[in-house]
Parts: sequence; structure tokens; C-alpha cells
Amino acid sequence: MGVEKKLVRLKQIILEADSCLIAFSGGADSAFLLKITSLILPKNKIIAVTANSATYPKEELTSAKKIAAGFGVRHKIINTFELNDRRFVSNPINRCYFCKKELFTRLKKIAGENKLKFVFDASNVSDKSDFRPGAKAKNELGVRSPLQEAGITKQEVRILSKKLGLSTWDKPSLACLASRIPYGTKISQPILERINQAEVVLRGLGFSQSRVRHYHGLCRIEVPKKDIAGLIKRGQGLIDKFKKLGYNYITVDLEGYRTGSLNEVIGK
Repeated sequence: MGVEKKLVRLKQIILEADSCLIAFSGGADSAFLLKITSLILPKNKIIAVTANSATYPKEELTSAKKIAAGFGVRHKIINTFELNDRRFVSNPINRCYFCKKELFTRLKKIAGENKLKFVFDASNVSDKSDFRPGAKAKNELGVRSPLQEAGITKQEVRILSKKLGLSTWDKPSLACLASRIPYGTKISQPILERINQAEVVLRGLGFSQSRVRHYHGLCRIEVPKKDIAGLIKRGQGLIDKFKKLGYNYITVDLEGYRTGSLNEVIGK
């Protein structure tokens, strides 16, 4: 099915839903879903909800507020407390399940209080290729993924977003900061803050698509392969900044940036 037919299908899904709450991170996928929904349904039948959490960079919350305001939709911020859940903090391979279970349970409650029929998340078809235990929580609570239902991939989200003139069309993929910590390593606020500060350094140097994988005093930097040479050229300046953050050893992954690289060891 072509991308335009998929878009028609997505609009039908949204129209038939009649009303919805959208889990809104402000990333490319959720921005696209919220925009399309705002064009299909009356504004009083939509609420975008963003979670404010220690596991997400604060700058993303600011961005989400700006995007939602630009679409003219109701936007609610809720605080989530994953670090109070010992199961999440222990960082098992199904860590995301506990996070999403808390989030979606709260979103269902908010949707009910506002008489909205469905909770939508912005998972797309491409997400199915990665290990995502959070999808179990989504299915248990009846959260719908309209982009998946319409068969839309990540690349198609970007194509359609660009046609709509959305600034998020080429926004780098987001993932919670806990995804930088190897399974079994305890998650803590200081570690999350260190990772965030390190990634802010990289973005400030122009590496917008990057990850800092955390291994106590060692980190593994991922940038697209085409950017590896440029990263290495940063040399001592980059090393000094990372050492100030507490990384004694700074390494570069020669395989380059890829989503879910910490999942590569599962089952080995």
C-alpha cells in the first residue's frame, strides 16, 4: 500500500475513534499523529499528555509544550516516578514494561475523566523490529497505535511530516535515558543526569543523532558512521568535557549509531 493510501487509512481510524488522548513526547511520530488528529477531530475531543520524568531530557518537555501549543490542542503535563519503582530501578530486560504500565494506567484514567474513548500512542510499524517490552503493557491496557494500524513506517512518518511542513520531520529518534544503561546496572538519578549532560555536549558540537551508553566510569559514544571521523577530530576538547562528567574512559562505537544496541546482547 502506498504512503498516501496509508494516510487515508490513518485518517479513517482517527475519525472512527471519535475522541482520544494522545501520549505525546514531542518526537517525530507523536507530533505527526497529534497534527493529523487535530485536523480530523474537534479540538475538544483531543488531549495531548506529556510525561515529565527523570528519564527524559528537560529540553524535550519544553519542545513538546511548544509543539502542542502550535497545534492549538489541549496539553497536559503529568509527573511520573519510575525511580520509585524498585522493579524499574533494578533494570531488568523488561524494564520498559514497568514504566509503560504506570504511564498508560494513568493515561487511561485521564481519558476516562475527560470522557475520551481511546488512548493513542505513536508507535509505528518500524518499532516492531526492536525489542519493546513496553508493548505488552500497551496491549494489556487496550492502548491503540493508529500509525501501526495504518501500516505507517518511521520513514513514512518523516515523508508525510515534511509534506505537512512539520519542523519535527527530521527530528532525531528519542528514547528514554535509561536505555543507555546496560541491563542489570541499577538506574539512578545521578547516572541519568550524567548521560543527559554528556549527550547535551554532543548535540552542542553538532552531533544531533547520538547516544552515550553508560558503563560506570566508561562510556561508549554512538554517532552515525559518517560522523565518526568528525567526532574523533574533536580530540582532547571532547575528552576533557566527558572526564569532567565522571567518565574516565571515552570510547567510540565503530558500528555507529543504531537504536536498541544494548538489546544486541539479549539471548547471547
